[in-house]
Amino acid sequence: MVGQVLLLVAGLLAAPAPTDLSVMTWNVCTGTNSDCPFYRAGPVELANTIGTYALNQPIKPDVIFLQEFCTGADGALELWLEQRTGRKWTIGSWGLVSHDGSPYACHPDRLGRPRGAQSIAVAVAGEATFAVHPLPAPPWFVKRAALCATIPARKVHACGTHLSSGAQYDDRRPGAPYRTRQIRRLLEIAAKPGHRTVLGGDLNVAPPDSGYGSAAGRRAVAPVYRAYEECDQRGRHRTGRRTREDKKLDYLFAPKGTVRRCHVERDVTLSDHKPVYVKLTW
Repeated sequence: MVGQVLLLVAGLLAAPAPTDLSVMTWNVCTGTNSDCPFYRAGPVELANTIGTYALNQPIKPDVIFLQEFCTGADGALELWLEQRTGRKWTIGSWGLVSHDGSPYACHPDRLGRPRGAQSIAVAVAGEATFAVHPLPAPPWFVKRAALCATIPARKVHACGTHLSSGAQYDDRRPGAPYRTRQIRRLLEIAAKPGHRTVLGGDLNVAPPDSGYGSAAGRRAVAPVYRAYEECDQRGRHRTGRRTREDKKLDYLFAPKGTVRRCHVERDVTLSDHKPVYVKLTW
């Protein structure tokens, strides 16, 4: 009996402690959309606002996915996060490219200074390596990609993206063909042997059970729900709170059974999208 108790205690002591990871995604709408108040914001303003939304919420992220960001603000955001958190941060970004191969530039800031290219970015608390993976995209508009961060200390592969919009100028053909291909490729990219996957961003499609948006878009994202758990889904209902006007377009997916809390920040006026936050435990 004593031996059994000792074996049980030894097993408990050897069991790894639960690991937490928190992730945020936000389309900040600063690059080219003049309808957004954040349009033409300078690097310091961008860093301060994004950092404040990261730190002053119920879920404080270890990983941040950004869309419609600007490559010229990478350094300011990294410095802001390190100074305010006392942690090392690493930022990777990819600037969108126009169909002719030229950078898809952010409009200048309010003082007329260049801000680099409109981008997707991934910020990680700690060391990370980054890889850009091209996605299928309409040849007449901007190219698309997923930006993935490999985080060795956590054995996590975190992939953020911004898919085609479905507007007349982007994926305009019936049936959401490019977004369907983009999501299929994103699933292939995100899986990394020996790592837990987190993926998300502005996918520009409505959830499968939402009843709004195009039926083709809803079908396109259904395979991600089969493979992962979405931050804001309600049990079997593949839907969630609205993140842009009257639709949910912004997502965070993680391994099934790992989502502990999801938060959608409603008090946002600078962007046309709401930030989404998830806390994961495994």
